Amino acid sequence: MPRVLVTGGAGFVGSNYVRALLSGAYPAWREADVTVLDRLTYAGDRANLEPVKERLVFVQGDICDEDLLADLVPGHDVVINFAAESHVDRSIADSSAFVRTNVLGVQRLLQACLDAGSCRFVQVSTDEVYGSIETGSWDEDTPLAPNSPYSAAKAGGDLIARAYVRTHGLPVSITRCGNNYGPYQYPEKIIPLFVTRLLRGQTVPLYGDGANVRDWIHVDDHCRGIQLVAERGEPGEVYHIAGTAELTNIELTQRLLDACGAGWDRVERVQDRKGHDRRYSLSDAKLRKLGYEPRIAFEDGLRETVRWYEANRDSWEPLRRPRAVA
Repeated sequence: MPRVLVTGGAGFVGSNYVRALLSGAYPAWREADVTVLDRLTYAGDRANLEPVKERLVFVQGDICDEDLLADLVPGHDVVINFAAESHVDRSIADSSAFVRTNVLGVQRLLQACLDAGSCRFVQVSTDEVYGSIETGSWDEDTPLAPNSPYSAAKAGGDLIARAYVRTHGLPVSITRCGNNYGPYQYPEKIIPLFVTRLLRGQTVPLYGDGANVRDWIHVDDHCRGIQLVAERGEPGEVYHIAGTAELTNIELTQRLLDACGAGWDRVERVQDRKGHDRRYSLSDAKLRKLGYEPRIAFEDGLRETVRWYEANRDSWEPLRRPRAVA
């Protein structure tokens, strides 16, 4: 069984992956040995790993720490990198942390893998590296054209990963997906932000005209796609993991209002984000050839997600919730 290092494994997507892996959701790796490395920034929480904490080794630390990585990476067969600064609004306010983690951190993690003997590496990335698309969908050969400091930093990390494949022969694959949602998500992203504010009887902020389009994927489907790439993806290749619903922010807001029993009087129009990308859309034909297919319909996943936030107020009530949307 593989020895797997999951970086950023206490965050939203990373912890979901770890819980699924250690709960037997991926049969080929059912007996995997798992180490989680996480810096535990504001969006990381060891409580996210509580259901499987007895099955893993947890290390608090930074992927930029070369000495730590030199000690930790050797002995692992696979590294899956979820570690990232990921919120666009925060990157607009100050991009330094994004460049540090999403570019320098990726380089140091790749180098540690190379020094340890070229272990398998999966770089988890985002559709935002492509910029914006008016019609159609991006395939994996689309040139990168990021528009925010966040997406530019993620694109930089992806290009470093590609360089380590071409230059050193490191077996790296890259995954890119759309907007994630599901339980345990830190309430700064649009779905948990809106749900938690509506459950508290507050208003929610809607940027600009609300016509920006996003492709929504349940975190469980995203993680299944990542696992498929980890098991069967080709080194040097990029794989898209597409969602099940392309919605404008207005359409999404209506669904969230309906799910929380609220009306449009609870929506506050706010000034649009700087450089706000208009539309994202991925073609996932390449991954589907490996057997991938999303399983969770958006309506079902959203309903279950809202129920989770209703039932787990203790997990988000104490948190400070910035005014931010997708």
